[in-house]
Amino acid sequence: MAILRCTKKLLSELKFKPSDSMQPAGEFSSWHANLLRIDRRKCVLFTHDKTLYSFFVAGLTKPHFENIREVFRQNLFKSLVAETLPQKHIEIFLDDIRKIEIAKTNNRSVLGSMNDLTFQLKYRIAYEGGLLNTDITQLIHDLNRIPMSAIEEIYSIYELRKLLETRLGLTRIQTHHAIRIGQYLKRLKEADNNER
Repeated sequence: MAILRCTKKLLSELKFKPSDSMQPAGEFSSWHANLLRIDRRKCVLFTHDKTLYSFFVAGLTKPHFENIREVFRQNLFKSLVAETLPQKHIEIFLDDIRKIEIAKTNNRSVLGSMNDLTFQLKYRIAYEGGLLNTDITQLIHDLNRIPMSAIEEIYSIYELRKLLETRLGLTRIQTHHAIRIGQYLKRLKEADNNER
């Protein structure tokens, strides 16, 4: 089960009564969400508590807010696919979000990181000339490659990959060796191409 912790602004839009459940969420299952207004459109930023992995959904209307759980599921799936994560990794999240509880926010550190991300995405959207001119998939990709001091791996996409690899039983050493082997093979391929 996942918990979607919504800010007061978002809860007001959802018109849901937040859950009073005190059941702790696992490290995969707790998310925060905030309502943003950009170019007169209602948008939501979703951020994973443990890794700060985030995705942004723009142009939401009343039916979207009434079905916020499905909006969350579908857009999380799209963002993970766009990151070219292995299917096994994506399935871990999909299993965890079959049931979603709506709750109040409870983590100031995550909210602070979301404020930083909000500043970055608003700047990027303004630079691109507004929401209609912004490639949202690319925006999400870039958001998850902004240095974040609150996590060990600095970039949230790396923190997410590390968490998923740990869940699947890969150690940090195995992950490191896999990266080194991948880099070595890439250099071999480049050298081979240069010789032609």
